[in-house]
Amino acid sequence: MTKSMKIKRVISISIALVILAFTAAMFIMPIVLTVTNSFMTKSEITANYGKIFSEGGSSAVSSYIADKVNLKIIPDKVSFSQYVTVLVKSPQYLLKFWNSIILVVPIVIFQIIIALGASYSFARYKGRFRNTMFFIYIALMLMPYQVTLVPNYLVADWMNILETRWSIILPGIFSPFAVFILTKTMQRIPSSIVEAAKIDGANEWKIFRKVFIPMSKNAIYSVAILLFMDYWNMVEQPLIMLQKSDEMHPLSVFLSKINAGEIGLAFAVAAIYMVLPLLLFLYSEDRVLEGVASSSAIKG
Repeated sequence: MTKSMKIKRVISISIALVILAFTAAMFIMPIVLTVTNSFMTKSEITANYGKIFSEGGSSAVSSYIADKVNLKIIPDKVSFSQYVTVLVKSPQYLLKFWNSIILVVPIVIFQIIIALGASYSFARYKGRFRNTMFFIYIALMLMPYQVTLVPNYLVADWMNILETRWSIILPGIFSPFAVFILTKTMQRIPSSIVEAAKIDGANEWKIFRKVFIPMSKNAIYSVAILLFMDYWNMVEQPLIMLQKSDEMHPLSVFLSKINAGEIGLAFAVAAIYMVLPLLLFLYSEDRVLEGVASSSAIKG
């Protein structure tokens, strides 16, 4: 490799690193600001952001940016008063946090259970309408949630489950995302393993339980984490299905209702709200990456 080629290589790598660092900073900065601002005093937060919330509109944001180009990251005085209010003095925040768990956990668990059976059928059986049915699943997955929101609302009304948690849980359970990922994973399990299991006398249930589920374990972890993060941040579903039942709203909806006088609480609540999905992702990061890769890495 000549000297000029080495210089070009160093320059290209440096440019790539700068772009990646800038992109990473763009994603990390909101998280850092949320956490650090949650430890500021109420007066300091009001001084930093009060103008935006009191005046509102794009003009307030523009004037704020013009006056204060540098966002404040380090608080002048570390204060835990916002967390004391959220965790001790105002139990409604913990109630909304619990509402989020009640809605999200059943959706994730039951969607994976149903998806495992459906994915096994798509992967194993070569029926006449299999490709058509799978195409319908993909089409539904590609549709924005807003497209299916009205039909889901009408079905929930017909089933008389509006203003109940089931109006959110049931549509979530039958979402096609998990079926798509797990089907692609199971289709790439080597057929030789299935044949060996049959020779050993395994029936379909045993093949499903002892072969397909263990070999799809990383994909299951991946789907579970992605589903949890998706439904953990849901807003439209509760707003439409639980219009008259504010006490059932998850914390993701309640955050948008915090008024201008409680900006500090909004930062503290948002920081707490981020903890659970971040811990789940960090704990299962390797399995998530392996699960995403397994949908195309296994060959039969």
